[in-house]
Amino acid sequence: MLDSSKIQYPPLQLLQTWVWMMIESDNPELQDKGRDNLISAFGSLAKANEYLVETNK
Repeated sequence: MLDSSKIQYPPLQLLQTWVWMMIESDNPELQDKGRDNLISAFGSLAKANEYLVETNK
């Protein structure tokens, strides 16, 4: 049975792709999409950043 009390975040590789889209892409539409995806998954870029920092420790 799945533990519904634990928050499920997207896989790390997908998060890294969204960060790449937001930071490295020269395409403004890709930058916006990457940012929007992170905000949708975490509620804010700050929370996404906290999660990525904790995951990479």
